[in-house]
Amino acid sequence: MSMIALARSFLFVPANRPERYAKALASGAGAVIIDLEDAVAPDAKAVARTQLAGGVAAMSAADRARLLVRINCGGTPWHEDDLSLLGRLARDGLGGVVLPKLETLVELGRVAAAAGPACALLPMLESAAGLAALDVLAAGPGVTRLVFGNLDFQADLGMACGPDEAELQPVRLALVLASRRAGLATPVDGVTPGTGDLAQVQRDAERSRRGGFGAKLCIHPAQVAAVNTALAPTAAELEWAQRVVEASHNAGGVTTLDGRMVDAPVLRLAQRTLALQAALSDSGGQHARAAR
Repeated sequence: MSMIALARSFLFVPANRPERYAKALASGAGAVIIDLEDAVAPDAKAVARTQLAGGVAAMSAADRARLLVRINCGGTPWHEDDLSLLGRLARDGLGGVVLPKLETLVELGRVAAAAGPACALLPMLESAAGLAALDVLAAGPGVTRLVFGNLDFQADLGMACGPDEAELQPVRLALVLASRRAGLATPVDGVTPGTGDLAQVQRDAERSRRGGFGAKLCIHPAQVAAVNTALAPTAAELEWAQRVVEASHNAGGVTTLDGRMVDAPVLRLAQRTLALQAALSDSGGQHARAAR
């Protein structure tokens, strides 16, 4: 699997702050999203594209593979210029593109054509129309993961969610189910807006994992470590998974462990936990070797 498919943390960086690109890539984040959309004012977008192109050109191939660009959505004055830049960046090894406010397969197809087959596409669910089209978008060309734009989604529906966003639980489940039906990597959960409240970041990331998400968006480097930890298997879970696999192998089928039945679903969960850790470890090794 690609590093973007395995990443647990996606850190946003404004496209017009190129001095932050390298710091973001060194933050421990699994992937970095350079943002041409919300983080850049309308009158700064043209300059930001130039800064982005120059910054990516100076990066190593390994860093480009962990890099995504969030473009401006279709229908905006900046979309076509973003697609033109995206085509050039994709040919140079850009890892992926984040598609904000995506609602139609037609728009997804236009971005896929500009990016090419090697560039991962990550549609963002940010509206009621996007939710209605979720299964169609998840099965679209080039899609690797779905992303939840939780704040824009609330704004689109006029919601006033509490700190735990319990009101959004059905939407999060819809993302997990659509990802599973389409055979995608686990979806990416939305941001925690409070940059100084790391306890809330941890609670949100733990909720993400319980709900079937495999990654989370970060808006500050300080959030990355908490997200990475919360979304990785714990030592106790890995030890349990190893014992389940060994017990099932020794029994040759259904058995019991610690007074609980170990059957096929339990074995699959244990195997998936060990496979995730192995993939994360391999990805981390590749990242470390690239950094050297």
